[in-house]
Amino acid sequence: MAALLEVRNLHAGYGATSVLHGLDFSIEEGTITTLLGANGAGKTTTLRALCNMIRTSGEVRFAGERVDGRSTEDIVRLGIAHVPDGRGTFTSLTTEENLRLGAFARRDKAATAQDYERVYRLFPILKERRAQQAGTLSGGQQQMLAVSRALMLRPRLLLLDEPSFGLAPLIVKEIFAVMREINREQKVTILLVEQNAAMALNLADHAHLLETGRIVLSGSTDEIRRNDAVRRSYLGY
Repeated sequence: MAALLEVRNLHAGYGATSVLHGLDFSIEEGTITTLLGANGAGKTTTLRALCNMIRTSGEVRFAGERVDGRSTEDIVRLGIAHVPDGRGTFTSLTTEENLRLGAFARRDKAATAQDYERVYRLFPILKERRAQQAGTLSGGQQQMLAVSRALMLRPRLLLLDEPSFGLAPLIVKEIFAVMREINREQKVTILLVEQNAAMALNLADHAHLLETGRIVLSGSTDEIRRNDAVRRSYLGY
């Protein structure tokens, strides 16, 4: 299977502080990959670096095309959608207005209208709350909205940062089920950052373990799950 994303010697940081120290990895199209690691390992920074939101160097190829050095807006238009930690909901806008913002780069009005119904099918509660101010939604509903807004771009690659953070287990289960569906049914490739390592490994096909800005272990999720250090540090057994 062809690589949709290829990363070579990726360095990134904030101001004078370096966080990533030469990452090398690739993601096959149609798969789910998870980044594991402790707080401060560089997982969120990796997602931001792929979108050129912070200081970066190295080579990033998306669908064979160099995207490092391009503006974040250009990267979004190419088909990379980012759901940040903290959800990034526009709280003063309604649910439906948030979704419209997600489709800002699209010109295919008929297909865009179909996608409103598609995300409402994935998350029916959002249809019920479509006229409600987003800031008054529950935390779980705001996370559903953040994912849905990203899907309105019709992305080829979806970057998800801590989608389960602060949510009740039943809501997390629902969101992870939707991620599996959009990967299998809509063929959206997913790169997932998730503190719940057990859930992430159950969802993903491949995993990379980050420690202090470096990838120290990569493999299929079955291989990673069998690793003694991963089991002790991240899976609790």
